[in-house]
Amino acid sequence: MDNKTNKYIAAQYKLYDVTDGKSELVEETTDNRPFDFISGLGITIPAFEEAVVNLNKGDNFEIELKPEEAYGPHVDERILDLDKNIFCIEGKFDTEHIKVGAIVPLQNADGNRFNGVVLEIGENTVKIDLNHPLAGRTLLFKGSISESRLATNEEVAQYISAINGEGEGCSGNCGHCGGHHHENGEGCCGGNGEDCNCSGHCH
Repeated sequence: MDNKTNKYIAAQYKLYDVTDGKSELVEETTDNRPFDFISGLGITIPAFEEAVVNLNKGDNFEIELKPEEAYGPHVDERILDLDKNIFCIEGKFDTEHIKVGAIVPLQNADGNRFNGVVLEIGENTVKIDLNHPLAGRTLLFKGSISESRLATNEEVAQYISAINGEGEGCSGNCGHCGGHHHENGEGCCGGNGEDCNCSGHCH
């Protein structure tokens, strides 16, 4: 496909974790909320985009991605103990949002944004895992294409605007359905966790 051509693609799928021969449903789209994106903007996993970009409306797909094709290996160095003061609002620890299992947006001194999963809350520190929740996992996407066409200039502009606005007012669910960029702020503070000496919690 011409790199200068952007396509609007919408897909319905079920995503399974098939690591080590298991088959665990991780997520699935709904009829009224398919996963949609515009190709060529770096919105979704490159291997996923490559597999679906030339499919047509109504085509089915079954795509298995190894960890190196999806979210990479799980890296122990991306598990950090952060000072609880980072998560304080007006001098008080943010107990409403900072809970074990919660996905929270963070930023480092350079202003780069990251998602972290809260593993443990101690007396003075919060243990955060900056690995993507599906890092180290072999993934299987099973689904079909519900729309595939050339994107309009307006659609491309809207998606670019949304990408450039990532992390601003990042108070929504910063989870990442299958690692894809979704609406309602999901994935808005995305990052791979590399070199994240986190110095702040973005609200």
